[in-house]
Amino acid sequence: MNRKTSSIRQREEVQGYIFILPWLIGFVVFVLGPLLFSLYGSFTNYNVTSRMDFIGLDNYKRMFTGDPLFWISLYNTFYYVIFMVPLTTAGSILMAVLLNQRMPGTRVYRTIYYMPSVLSGVAVYMLWMQILSPETGLLNTLLRLIGIEGPAWLFDPAWTKPAIIIMKMWSVGGGMLLYLASMQGIPTQLYESADLDGANAWHKFRYITLPMITPVIFFDLVTSLIGGFQIFQEGYVMSQSGDGGPMNSLLFYNLHMWNKAFEVFDMGYAMAMAWILFVIVMIFTALNLKYSRNWVYYEGGDNR
Repeated sequence: MNRKTSSIRQREEVQGYIFILPWLIGFVVFVLGPLLFSLYGSFTNYNVTSRMDFIGLDNYKRMFTGDPLFWISLYNTFYYVIFMVPLTTAGSILMAVLLNQRMPGTRVYRTIYYMPSVLSGVAVYMLWMQILSPETGLLNTLLRLIGIEGPAWLFDPAWTKPAIIIMKMWSVGGGMLLYLASMQGIPTQLYESADLDGANAWHKFRYITLPMITPVIFFDLVTSLIGGFQIFQEGYVMSQSGDGGPMNSLLFYNLHMWNKAFEVFDMGYAMAMAWILFVIVMIFTALNLKYSRNWVYYEGGDNR
């Protein structure tokens, strides 16, 4: 009986591996293989066409000591992440709270606010380039109506990154949908008990809604943080000539890496930059995971 059971288990294991074999092959060929190749390539002078000589840590040394644009691109990316992540998270929560109310036309408003998050990226950037035009743009036109002379936005180095962040605030509908679904899953008995205790709207949000949606906030923070460090299209499409201008104010890390890899074919250096970005993202993700147990509430009581 034991031999028969063991044979069945082995056969099931073999069948299981056969089922996941296509995924394993795809992972090795398209993920693990390129990953290991880029790690090795970061220690070479690989230029795509001819050279791939091992040069040790020269790419990393040049990155930190001989490439001023590396620090500029890193600063621009951190600036974007530091302001974009909390603002879009707060905006998504606020919008979800407002659209979670029972009022006529709520479904229509939910659809309207969600639509920007599903629009094509480049089309959205072209639209916002028109909106942010200093002379004829909609935003500055509205500001003039209330007596404010708007900035040059994408033409002023001091306002380019705030302009990108404002554009991102327009598409918080995706996060709003997550928070809305989470809020609608909160037991109504909690709010009824709070009403009996005389709690006002702020107290119910602070002590019931906010703790109950912290798992979604944690998920949103992690994904937004990773996505923020991957910013590329905005700088490439919306900057002057796609070079991160004016004055490198939109030269984000990934755009600088792209220029090194595909403009001057310094692929080994670009691979080294990719691994530095990987380490940065892993550090922030690990910090999020470590400190999440201090503020993320799970209904089961397990915050590990």
